[in-house]
Amino acid sequence: MKQVSNMANTSNGSLATLLILFTISAAIHTGAAQFSVQSQNLIADNISVVEGETATISCRVKNNDDSVIQLLNPNRQTIYFKDVRPLKDARFQLVNFSDNELRVSLSNVSLSDEGRYVCQLYTDPPQEAYADITVLVPPGNPIIESREDIVREGNETEITCTSMGSKPAATIKWMKGDKELQGKSKVEATYDRMFTVTSWLRFTVTREDDEVPVVCIVDHPAVKDFQAQKYLEVQYKPEVTIKVEFPQGLIREGESLELTCQVKGKPEPHQVNWVRVDDDVPSHAVITGSDLYIENLNKSYNGTYRCVASNSVGETYADYILYVRDSQAGPEAQRLDHAVIGGVVAVVVFAMLCLLIVLGRYFARHKGTYFTHEAKGADDAADADTAIINAEGGHNNSDEKKEYYI
Repeated sequence: MKQVSNMANTSNGSLATLLILFTISAAIHTGAAQFSVQSQNLIADNISVVEGETATISCRVKNNDDSVIQLLNPNRQTIYFKDVRPLKDARFQLVNFSDNELRVSLSNVSLSDEGRYVCQLYTDPPQEAYADITVLVPPGNPIIESREDIVREGNETEITCTSMGSKPAATIKWMKGDKELQGKSKVEATYDRMFTVTSWLRFTVTREDDEVPVVCIVDHPAVKDFQAQKYLEVQYKPEVTIKVEFPQGLIREGESLELTCQVKGKPEPHQVNWVRVDDDVPSHAVITGSDLYIENLNKSYNGTYRCVASNSVGETYADYILYVRDSQAGPEAQRLDHAVIGGVVAVVVFAMLCLLIVLGRYFARHKGTYFTHEAKGADDAADADTAIINAEGGHNNSDEKKEYYI
């Protein structure tokens, strides 16, 4: 009995040992399996594709241990299982299949193909990665319109640009020549997940805007350099300048004068006139269109000559001041005149200085001169004694003498 008991104990010990070994082995195998699963990294990328073009979906695995890769559509239907395509859609084509990648192309993409595609790796537990396909729908040709075809300078105009049927919504910016302008935009969603964008641009026009393009630029990820433009037509008052055809420089008596009135306006000025301000144009002057010709000039023709131009927008003028000099008034004559004038001025200044000196000495000399009562009657006396006797009061009034200072 004792021997049987020992044998039983030995058997139980062996069984326990085997159980421990099996548990350790299982734990090691499970840990290895878990390590193997975690070491496999499944990757997929999001895709943006223009409607009608081709999208490529790539399921990639790092450190694959021969686990199976498959691709599912947004409805979780299998598109490809390894290199086999169960789905009956010929637009899906296998591009590459290996232990580390399953790459599939989808041609002629439409809006219905948009969604989340699933890359699946058959491990324990299975792994999944997601590729979101976004379908871009480019807008139609932008439509640009203006409130009026012809604008007068100083008035405000409005131009509208519309971009229709895009996904996502487009953005619109404005350029006038090489300068960017700010407009106001409105976005409207349509029933088919499309967007229509309308932008308004308002600004005050000047004559410099005439024939300048205003450009509506549509910015969208599906298109580049998509734009429409409209040329402004601006009406403005005439611009008037006067050109002296001849003579050049000083104008002297006996010479001839020709002036040309240069006019620019939109619309073209329908009337150009020459007038003389505050007087009549000389009777023998010849006016031919925008030209004024006067021969045999004299000083009586001096004055302001005005060219007046007008169109449907308004009237503008420019002035020319005519000053006719003596016939001999050349550069040397001018220098001579200047010398004469300078000499006269010098003589006048010298005379004034001399007068000031004489007056100064005169007042200084007579500053102490005075007359007394004794001096009265001195002019009629024959000598000094008689003059003293003839003075009022004589010696008797000597105490009442008064002095008068001049």
